[in-house]
Amino acid sequence: MEKIRNFKELRIWQKGIEIVKDIYILTKRFPKEELYGLTSQMRRSAISIPSNIAEGFKRYHNKEYSQFLHITLGSAAELETQLTIAKELGFIKNEEKLIVGILEKLDHTSRMISSLLNKLK
Repeated sequence: MEKIRNFKELRIWQKGIEIVKDIYILTKRFPKEELYGLTSQMRRSAISIPSNIAEGFKRYHNKEYSQFLHITLGSAAELETQLTIAKELGFIKNEEKLIVGILEKLDHTSRMISSLLNKLK
């Protein structure tokens, strides 16, 4: 197996970028008064996913990398919660297919991160 030399080669980082793009598409449709509320919070949570994967990858010790991956799992859970809140508030109506896709990507990414954490132990 070839060693990964750049975080951009990581499938979990690539999935994270997909999640960010999906969240930006979704939140663009939110009410304008939510720009500094839920919209901003969801975008920050989404951006945190690939950002922490990248930052952790550049650390020299597995313990540090693991810490960043745990933060990433927290951001994924945060984003899932925020999606639920947006749905409960009625901000998400006709985007069911997009929501399901985002939730599947979040679940898949979280499972891949958990698997990587187990390998780093």
